Amino acid sequence: MLTTIEGVYENGQVILTENAPLRKKTKVLITFMDEVEPNVILEKRPLGTMKGTITMSEDFNNSLDDLKDYM
Repeated sequence: MLTTIEGVYENGQVILTENAPLRKKTKVLITFMDEVEPNVILEKRPLGTMKGTITMSEDFNNSLDDLKDYM
């Protein structure tokens, strides 16, 4: 059976990001992929930056003529 588990190699150790579904001694193969970029901390946007850019039409709550047959 082949099972793939994600992990990270760092400072000479492989750190798995999930538990292996196996309980007994098992042969493993490790494939090294592209380097992991450090987590980028995104800055929170200030609230209210879109204020005034979205407007509702005056007749927004009025009945639609297309739906008269269903009402």
